[in-house]
Amino acid sequence: MEPAVSLAVCALLFLLWVRVKGLEFVLIHQRWVFVCLFLLPLSLIFDIYYYVRAWVVFKLSSAPRLHGQRVRDIQKQVREWKEQGSKTFMCTGRPGWLTVSLRVGKYKKTHKNIMINLMDILEVDTKKQIVRVEPLVTMGQVTALLTSIGWTLPVLPELDDLTVGGLIMGTGIESSSHKYGLFQHICTAYELVLADGSFVRCTPSENSDLFYAVPWSCGTLGFLVAAEIRIIPAKKYVKLRFEPVRGLEAICNKFTRESQRPENHFVEGLLYSLDEAVIMTGVMTDKAEPSKLNSIGSYYKPWFFKHVENYLKANEGGLEYIPLRHYYHRHTRSIFWELQDIIPFGNNPIFRYLFGWMVPPKISLLKLTQGETLRKLYEQHHVVQDMLVPMKCLSQAVHTFHNDIHVYPIWLCPFILPSQPGLVHPKGDEAELYVDIGAYGEPRVKHFEARSCMRQLEKFVRSVHGFQMLYADCYMSREEFWEMFDGSLYHRLRERLGCQDAFPEVYDKICKAARH
Repeated sequence: MEPAVSLAVCALLFLLWVRVKGLEFVLIHQRWVFVCLFLLPLSLIFDIYYYVRAWVVFKLSSAPRLHGQRVRDIQKQVREWKEQGSKTFMCTGRPGWLTVSLRVGKYKKTHKNIMINLMDILEVDTKKQIVRVEPLVTMGQVTALLTSIGWTLPVLPELDDLTVGGLIMGTGIESSSHKYGLFQHICTAYELVLADGSFVRCTPSENSDLFYAVPWSCGTLGFLVAAEIRIIPAKKYVKLRFEPVRGLEAICNKFTRESQRPENHFVEGLLYSLDEAVIMTGVMTDKAEPSKLNSIGSYYKPWFFKHVENYLKANEGGLEYIPLRHYYHRHTRSIFWELQDIIPFGNNPIFRYLFGWMVPPKISLLKLTQGETLRKLYEQHHVVQDMLVPMKCLSQAVHTFHNDIHVYPIWLCPFILPSQPGLVHPKGDEAELYVDIGAYGEPRVKHFEARSCMRQLEKFVRSVHGFQMLYADCYMSREEFWEMFDGSLYHRLRERLGCQDAFPEVYDKICKAARH
C-alpha cells in the first residue's frame, strides 16, 4: 500500500500546486510535469487499447465483413447532407486534435462532419503483393502486422501514429524513397465516396485522373474509404553504415552519390550544423554480427539522433545491425528531436530506464492539452517544416534554411519524384531526384518572426520548383500556392465531380492567409 499512498500524496501536492499557480502556467512553464504525470500514462493506455483492438479485429477477420456497411453509412451521411440543402462544406468528423499535424483545424466547427470509423487492415494478399487498408490504419499497425508475417511496405513513414489516409491525402516519405518515391507512389488503388454520395474505385488505368489527383488534395475531392498498397518481402535487420562528413560541399556530394545508388535500400542524413553531418546508408539482411546488433527501439536505449551524433563527435564511421521494425521507427521515441523541448531530461539514462517504456507521449494528446496560449507561442517561436527541393539545389537550400531559421538538427531524406499528373511533379518530363529537408525545433536566427521568415523560405522553395509539405503552417497567398503546385488536373476534377459546393479548396483548408 505504501507506493499507492506515496503516489496519491504526490498527485495531491501536484493538484494543489496547479491550483495555486494556475493550469495555464503549469502547461507553459513546467509542461514536462504534466506530460510525465498524465500524458505518458494516458498515451500508454491508448496504445495498448488500439494494439489489442487491431489484433482482435484482424484475427477474427471482422473488418472485411463490416467494411461494406461502414462505407454505405458514409454514403448515407453524404446523401442526407445533400438532401438537407448542402448548406456548408463537408469534412471528416475526426477531431482535429487527433491528427499528427500541429495545425488546428478550425473548420471542423463550421463544416458538416461526416463520421468515418475506418481503422482496420482489411486484407493482406501476398500473391498479388498488396495490402488493402482503411484510411485510419496507422503505420504502427502496419509494421506490427506485416513484419510479423515477413512483409513490409516499400515506403514506411516514420511515426507510429501517421495514418494511411493522412499519408495519401497529404504526403509521406521514408529513407527508402530514393528507390520507391513518396508514399503515394506505392499505392495501386484508392476507393472514395464522392460529393454526390457515389462510390468509386480508381487506379492508374481506371478513373486515372482521380487516381493521380487524390494525393496532396487533403480530402477536398472526396472521402477516402480504402487503399491498396504494394508490399515487398521483409528481412530481419537493416545493416546500417554511419559516416560522419564535414564541409557542406562534401556533405552534399556524398549524400547525392549515396541517393543515386540503387543497392542502398535506405539513405538518410542528419545535419548537425552547416558543415557537419552523418550520412547513413542501409540494406536489409537476414544475418547479423551479434557483436554489432543494436536494438535501438528498446525503451532504455539513447534517442537515435543522439546516438548518431556520437559518431560525429568521435569523427569515425560505424556499422550496426538494427531490427527492421526498430529501424522504421528509429525517430518515434523522441518524435525526431522534438521531445527534448518537452521533456528536457528525456534522454537521461535514469529517466529512460525508469520511464522510457511510456515514451513518447501521443502527439494528439499534446495538441489537445496545449491550450491557445501555448499554441501561439509554438507558432511564433517554433518551426516544424518539411520542404521538398531538387537534389541539385541541396547546398543552396541548406544555406537558405541556415540563414532564414537556423534550426538543427536538420533531417535529409532523398526521394525520386516521377513525372506523373497531379499536384506535385518535376518541372521536366522525366523523373527527378529530390530531397526532403526537415526542420523541427526552436529557430536560433536573430529576430525570428514566423510569418516573414517562413514566407522567405517558401519563396525560395517556389523558385527552385520545390514543394512544401501541407501538414505544417503555410503562409503563401493563393497565387503563390498555385505557382508552387500544379492545380490544372485538380481544378478540372473539382468541377467535374461537383466538389466546389461540397469541399473547400485545398488552399482554403491549409493556408493561414485563407483561415485568418
